[in-house]
Amino acid sequence: MLLGPTGVGKSDISISLAQSLSTEIMSCDSRQIYREMHIGTAVPTAEQLATVPHHFIASHSVHEPYTAGKYEMEALELLSQLFQQKKVVVMTGGSGLYIDALCKGIDDFPEIVPGVRESLMQRIDDEGLETLRHELKLLDPESYRQLDLKNPHRIVRALEVSLSTGKPYSSFKKESQQTRPFCIVKIGLQRPREELYHRINLRTLQMMNDGWEAEARALYPFRHLPALNTVGYKELFDYFDGKTTLNETISLIQQHTRNYAKKQLSYWGRDKEIQWFNADEPEKILPLLFQTKE
Repeated sequence: MLLGPTGVGKSDISISLAQSLSTEIMSCDSRQIYREMHIGTAVPTAEQLATVPHHFIASHSVHEPYTAGKYEMEALELLSQLFQQKKVVVMTGGSGLYIDALCKGIDDFPEIVPGVRESLMQRIDDEGLETLRHELKLLDPESYRQLDLKNPHRIVRALEVSLSTGKPYSSFKKESQQTRPFCIVKIGLQRPREELYHRINLRTLQMMNDGWEAEARALYPFRHLPALNTVGYKELFDYFDGKTTLNETISLIQQHTRNYAKKQLSYWGRDKEIQWFNADEPEKILPLLFQTKE
């Protein structure tokens, strides 16, 4: 598992590793999976994709509801097929929830009563997020303490489960992680913060030059879809609404992407299984894999 913050350089290193190990790459990115979001999710180039077989890249549509639970099932099924022919598979991505779903197993939540999510989203528009925060605190104090209270989708998810079942969202959490029939080696890539932020700023400009604005305009009519609640697209949608200028939009995308990278690193800081390497020293990674792959 090759993970790291956005912009750190995972694609090139994962391809190099896959070539050295004569294997294939499975993406663990919750947005690169969508075929309509090619530029804005920094999907590997056509040349990169042609070098090594990739999976879970542009394989689904934003119009198809997709969850970390579905990813867990589909990824495990594909791995079982690949392991019949390969001793090692390289997985790479920056989506902490998808990585955890594959490595540890996702919580088994019940079906949601139709209309509950839509009602909660409408309440955010009408009453504001603070009202839902207060309701979550009453219904599920544990989730209130644990969740990112600035993230409306996390709050809505917890409330829709609580309201649909009459039980706290936190009560459905698994107490122990799932065991997997394969060994997992977690490799984290990092760079000095200023260097990482510089790469993010430059990449944002390159993505705009590559046609990101046009890609986002084509998706604008579907901005309500969960897949499009994503850094970059949200800021461009606000630009289309006349809320910001183009220069302001680019600056906001750069800032929010830097913030996202910081959150990614903070999230993984709790995982003691990750062995961290400087992204400029990928040659140090391969010997570790050859030691542990059996």
